[in-house]
Amino acid sequence: MPGSRTVRASPLPRRGVTLIELIIVVAVVAIIAAIALPSYNDSMRKSRRTEAVAAIAAVQQAQERFRNNSSTYATALASLPPGGIPAATKPNGYYQLSLADVTAANYTVVATATAGKAQAQDSNCVKLYVKVEGGVIKYGSTNSGGTSNEAEGNPCWTR
Repeated sequence: MPGSRTVRASPLPRRGVTLIELIIVVAVVAIIAAIALPSYNDSMRKSRRTEAVAAIAAVQQAQERFRNNSSTYATALASLPPGGIPAATKPNGYYQLSLADVTAANYTVVATATAGKAQAQDSNCVKLYVKVEGGVIKYGSTNSGGTSNEAEGNPCWTR
C-alpha cells in the first residue's frame, strides 16, 4: 500500500552475560579466595594444635598415674597403663607423640607434626612439647628451623 509505513518492532533486549562481566566476577571470586584461604588454613592449624595439646595432657595424666604406682616415669608410651592414654595420642594422624629425656623425676612429651600431612606446614609449631622437671612444667615448641621456644605467651600454646 502506498503511503503506509512499515513499523518495525524494536529489537528484543539481549539476555545473558558478557565476557567482560564474567571476567570481573571471576576476578572478584579469586581475590576473595586469596584473602580467605590463608585465614582458613591458619584456623585449621590452630584447631589441630588443640588436639595435640589434649593428647599431650592425656599422656601427662597417664605418666603421673604410672609414677604413682612405681618410683619412676614410664620410658615408652606403650608402658603406660591400658586405657591410660586414649587413641588421641595420634590425633587424626596430624601428630606423632613420643616420650623423651625420661628419668625418675623428669620427662618430656613431644607431639611432632606428621610429615606429608597439612600440619607439617605449620612451620612455627612443628613440635609441641611439655617438659616435666622435678614437678615444674614447661611448655614449649620447635619451629621448622629447629629453634625451641619456651617463653611465656608462646603462640603455639595459645588457645
